[in-house]
Amino acid sequence: MSRPVPTPSRRAVLAGASAAAALTALPAPAGPAHAASAGPAARAPYRWRNVVIGGTGFITGVLFHPRVKGLAYARTDIGGAYRWSDSTGVWTPLTDHLGWDDWNLLGVEAMAVDPAHPDRVYLALGTYAQPWAGNGAVLRSSDRGATWSRTDLTLKLGANEDGRGTGERLLVDPNNSDTLWLGTRHDGLLTSSDRGASWSAAPFPAIPSTSGQGITLLVAAGRMLYAGWGDGGTANLYRNSGSGWEAVPGQPAGASARVLIRAAYDTSTRALYVTYADAAGPNGQTDGSVHRLDTATGRWATVTPEPTGGAFGYGGVAVDAKKPGTVVVSTNNRWSQIDTLFRSTDGGETWTSLKDTAVLDVSETPFLKWGEDRPKFGWWIQTVAVDPYDSKHIVYATGATLYGTRDLVRWAPQIRGLEESAVRQLISPPVGEAHLISGLGDIGVMYHERLTASPSRGMASHPVMGSSTGLAQAALGPSYVVRTGWGDHGNGAYSNDGGRAWAPFAAQPPIAKTAPGPIAVSADGSTLLWSFVHWDGTKYAAHRSTDSGASWSEVSSFPKGATPVADPLAPARFYAYDTDAGTLYASTDGGVSFTARATGLPSSDARFRVAATPGRSGELWLSAKDSGLHRSKDGGATFGRVTSCGASHSLGFGKAAPGATHPVIFQVGSLENVTAVYRSDDEAKSWTRINDDAHQWGWTGETITGDPRLHGRVYLSTNGRGIQYGDPQ
Repeated sequence: MSRPVPTPSRRAVLAGASAAAALTALPAPAGPAHAASAGPAARAPYRWRNVVIGGTGFITGVLFHPRVKGLAYARTDIGGAYRWSDSTGVWTPLTDHLGWDDWNLLGVEAMAVDPAHPDRVYLALGTYAQPWAGNGAVLRSSDRGATWSRTDLTLKLGANEDGRGTGERLLVDPNNSDTLWLGTRHDGLLTSSDRGASWSAAPFPAIPSTSGQGITLLVAAGRMLYAGWGDGGTANLYRNSGSGWEAVPGQPAGASARVLIRAAYDTSTRALYVTYADAAGPNGQTDGSVHRLDTATGRWATVTPEPTGGAFGYGGVAVDAKKPGTVVVSTNNRWSQIDTLFRSTDGGETWTSLKDTAVLDVSETPFLKWGEDRPKFGWWIQTVAVDPYDSKHIVYATGATLYGTRDLVRWAPQIRGLEESAVRQLISPPVGEAHLISGLGDIGVMYHERLTASPSRGMASHPVMGSSTGLAQAALGPSYVVRTGWGDHGNGAYSNDGGRAWAPFAAQPPIAKTAPGPIAVSADGSTLLWSFVHWDGTKYAAHRSTDSGASWSEVSSFPKGATPVADPLAPARFYAYDTDAGTLYASTDGGVSFTARATGLPSSDARFRVAATPGRSGELWLSAKDSGLHRSKDGGATFGRVTSCGASHSLGFGKAAPGATHPVIFQVGSLENVTAVYRSDDEAKSWTRINDDAHQWGWTGETITGDPRLHGRVYLSTNGRGIQYGDPQ
C-alpha cells in the first residue's frame, strides 16, 4: 500500500517558486507485498543513459581524496553519491543499484574516505528520519564505489532534512583504519571496529533530542577527533584523544546556542576552522560566525569575514593543503547581497570575496540563468572544497549545481554526469525537433532539442516557474502545449510551437496561486481543464477554459483533485479518476459536466493514474499501484483486471513494434514481486523487463513514456536521478 508523503523540496526561490512550493508529495512504496503475482518476465538488454540537464539539485557534500590526485566524491540530498575523475571530467553515479524498496536510501547523509587506503569509501544512507521512512544503512567499498557491501542500521538518517548541508558525520579514525565513527541526528554516536560491517553505540557527553540535529560533524585533526553538536547545551564542539569524548575548553561566547555547520583542519598550522549559524540550514539562517582553534595551544580566535547583520549564516569551510593558512568559507542565506565565498591567505585575519571578481560561464547549463540575463553566484552554499593538488581548483555547491574554478576568477558548472532532478511529467511529441519535453521539481519545464546536452533555452519562461505540476499536449495538434506549476508571476502558460516559446495565461482562477495542480488539453487544443490540489493534499474544484486561459469557469461535477485526462481522438471527451471513491468519471461535452461511469474500482488515499492509448478513442488504462493494472475499451464504462502483472505504478506508450498496430506499453510495475521497468509489445499479454539490477534508481513511479517515433525508446522519471532514457541494445 502506498500513501502520499510530504517531502521537503529543494528551494527554488530564484526559479520563481513560491514559499508554498517548498513541499512536494512523494508516494512512498511500503514494501514488496502485491495484490497479485504474475509469471516471470523475459528480459531484454537495454542501454540506459541520463537525459542531460546538468545538476539541478542540492549537492550537500564534496570530498577530495587527500592522497589521490583527481579523485573526489559528492553526495546529494535525494540523488545518491558520485565519484569524480579529473582525467575524464565526469561524475560517475555510485548508487543506481538501489531499487524500489530502498528508495529511502537514495539520500546520502554522509560520506568518508580512508587516507591510508585510497580505494576505500563509505556512505551513510537515509533520506528521511520520519516515522514513515525506513531505517538507514552504511555502504562500504574497497574499489572506489564500483561494488558495495551493505550494513542495515536500526535507526534513521535524514539526508533531505534540515541540516543536510552540515558534516561530514562519518569519519575513518586516523589512528586505525578499521575503526569508523558515525554521528546521528537522534541516536547519538555510533562506532564500528570492523570497517563498517557492524555498529554499536559509543559513549558521548551530549544527549540528542528527538527533533534536533545531534552530531553535525566529525573531523580528524592529526590523531585527535572532533565532533560538532547541533542540539544546544553547554558546548557544541567535543574532542577525543583516545580516552573518551570531552567538551573543548574556551568555546566562543554564544556558540553553544548555535549550530556547528562545518569544520576543516590545516595540518601545517594545526588550526581547526569552524563555521556556525543560528539554524542548521539550508534555510532559516540569519546569523553566524567563523572561528579558528589553535589545537596546539587551545586558543580561540574569531575570524568572521564580515558581520552578518542578522541576515545570514556561514556554511562551508575548506583549507588549502598546499598553502598553509589559506582557507575558504561560504556564506549561506545571504539573499539580499547574494551568497559568496571568502578566501583568506593569512589564517582568517583578512578576507577577499571571490564573488566580486567572479566570471560565471553557464553556457553548458543555460537553465542556471533562471530566466534572467545572467546567472547568480549561488545560494544554499554549505559545501566548499579545495583540491589538495591544485590550490586554484575550488568547487562549491549550490541548490542547483556545483561550480568550479581553476584560476579563482572564471567559474563554470563542474557537473557532467551528475543529474539530480526530481521528474514530474514527461511528453514525447510525435513530430518536431524535440523528442522530449519534461516537467521537473524546482526547475519547471524543459524543451529537450537534444538528449545529450542541457536544453539551450534553459527553463521555460514567460513565466518562469519552480516545480511543475502539469504538462499536456494536444494529441491532434501537437504544436499546442500547456504547462502549470508553482510560481510568483503566474501559474500557467501555453505554447503554439511545440514548447519552444511560451505565453502566460491571460487570467487564472484565484486558487491557482496556492494550489496549482495538473492540467489537460483536449485533442484539438480547444479546451483546457485545470485541477487544483494544494501541496498539503487539500483539493479544490477544477476549472475549464476555451480561450487558452483568458477566462475560466468552474466545473462542479469534476471530482476534486483528480488528474484530468483528454481523449486522444475525441475533442469533447475527458476522463478523471476519483481515487477516494474508486470511480471513473467522464465528460462528453468538452469538460462542461462529468458523470460517473465505472464504479467499485480500487480506492486509496494515494493517487492512481489513468492513461489513454494514443490513436484510440476510449481505451483507458488504470495503474492502481498494488491493486494492479486495469483496462477499459469503452470510455471507462467498464474495466477489466490485467492479469499479466501484479502492481502497476505508472504507464505510458511508445511506437508500435514492427507488424503491430497497438502502441507499445511501458510501465513501472511488478512481476513475481519484482518492481522494475517493463515493456509489452502485445497489449499487455506479456511483459519484458528492460532494466537490470545495476539500473534501478530507487523510486521511479511518477511517470513513464515511450517515444512515438522510435520503437523501444523509453523515458523514465526518477526522484533525484534525473530523466533516464533507454534504448534496446
